[in-house]
Amino acid sequence: MTITRPAWHSPLLRTLLAGVLALAPLGAACAWQQPGTQPVIRPVPPSVRFQQDAQQQQVRDELQKSQLQQQLQQSVSDNAKRPMTDDARRQLEQADQAQRERERARQQDLIDRERAAADLPRVVPKTLPASARSGG
Repeated sequence: MTITRPAWHSPLLRTLLAGVLALAPLGAACAWQQPGTQPVIRPVPPSVRFQQDAQQQQVRDELQKSQLQQQLQQSVSDNAKRPMTDDARRQLEQADQAQRERERARQQDLIDRERAAADLPRVVPKTLPASARSGG
């Protein structure tokens, strides 16, 4: 013969019953409030409303910018994970090489110009006679 205890003695039912009893005063308080009372809503001045709208627009713009940056980063990441064909890899290496050569040529041009400017003779104007300065 097995002795079983009644179902209302289980820990789960006791916890539920305790919860209902704990929340009963809150429910009674909510029901006790008068249904006719409304919160007072004051109109917002136009200048404050404009400022709020501007701040909300700024937040929306920043959120959109952030989302676009995330999409771009995801796109770059996805492309980086894609395996490259030999032709694509060769094209990328050629583009990198061309970029390095252009940068090297630009730097060399700057160096050559600087050297050429330093090698030029300095021209010091002589004072001209008064008749040449007056034009006659």
